[in-house]
Amino acid sequence: MNTKKLLLALSISAISSTSAMASTLGVSMAYFDDNFLTIVRNNMSDEAKKQSTEINFEDAQGDIGRQVSQIQNFIASGVDAIIVNPVDSAATGKMIKLATEAKIPMVFVNRKPDSDKLPEGIAFVGSNELDSGTLEMQELAKLAGEKGNVAIMVGELGTNAAQLRTKDVEDVVAKHPDMKIVEKQVANWSRNEAIDLMTNWLTNGTKIDVIAANNDEMAIGAIMALQQAGVDPKPYFIGGVDATPDALTEIEKGNLDVTVFQDAAGQGAGSVDVALKMAKGEKVEQWNWIPFQLVTPENYKQFMKN
Repeated sequence: MNTKKLLLALSISAISSTSAMASTLGVSMAYFDDNFLTIVRNNMSDEAKKQSTEINFEDAQGDIGRQVSQIQNFIASGVDAIIVNPVDSAATGKMIKLATEAKIPMVFVNRKPDSDKLPEGIAFVGSNELDSGTLEMQELAKLAGEKGNVAIMVGELGTNAAQLRTKDVEDVVAKHPDMKIVEKQVANWSRNEAIDLMTNWLTNGTKIDVIAANNDEMAIGAIMALQQAGVDPKPYFIGGVDATPDALTEIEKGNLDVTVFQDAAGQGAGSVDVALKMAKGEKVEQWNWIPFQLVTPENYKQFMKN
C-alpha cells in the first residue's frame, strides 16, 4: 500500500471510529405545545449540542399509543438511550418493559413513572411533587388569613404531578378549620380550559376566595377569565406551579400571588446528562431530584431571565 492509500485508510478509520463513539438519544415528549415542557425540551437540545450528541425529538400529542409507538421506533433505530416525558404515568410500566427488554437505558423526565422502585437501566430526573402543591397552598393559606373558600384547578388526572399536587393542596386545607374546598375540577394543564372552567364557576355564582391551580397555565387562565368577566383578580388569592415567564409577569402585575419554581432547564439538561452517562455504562443515581422553590412578589425577580 502506498503512502496516499495508507493515509486515506487511516482517515476513514478515524472518521468511522468517531462516528461510532457519538451517542444518539431519542426523546418522546408528552406535548410540544406546553410552555413549561418547551423549556425542558429546549434545554435538552442545548445540552445535547454541548455534549456533541445527536438528539431526535418526537411529539406524543397527549396520546399514549403514539408515545409507545415512538419508543418502539427509537428501539428499532438503535438509539443509545431514550428519554421520556410520559403522557400518562400509568403507562410507564409498558415503556420500562420495552426498554429493559431491548437493553437500552431509559430516563423519565419531569413526570415520575408509576413505580417507586425502578429496574436497572431506568432513571428519573425531576422534582418531588410532595413539595410543590404544599408550598403553593401553605403560602396561599397564609395570605388568605387561613380562611376562605378554595377552588382547585387540576391537571391531567393520569399524571403523577396532578394527583400529588391536588392531594398536597387538600392536605394543607384540611389543617385549617376555616378553609374549605368548594370546587375541584380538571382543566388539563391548559390555559384555555382554565378560562372556560373559571367562567363556569363565575356563572354558577360559587363564592371563591382562593384559586390553587396545579400549574401556572391554569392559574393564568383563571386570571384571564376574571378579567374577561370584568372582575379584578387582585382580591383573589391565586397560585400556580412552574414559575414560567408568563407567570412571573402576572406576579409583576399583581395578579398572581404565588407560584413554585420548577427548574425546567435543570430537568432538561439533567435528563440528557444522565442518559448519556447510562449509555456509556457509567453508574448514576436512579432518582435525581431537583428541588422546588417558592416564588412570591418578594423574590420573583430572582427567577426572571435578563
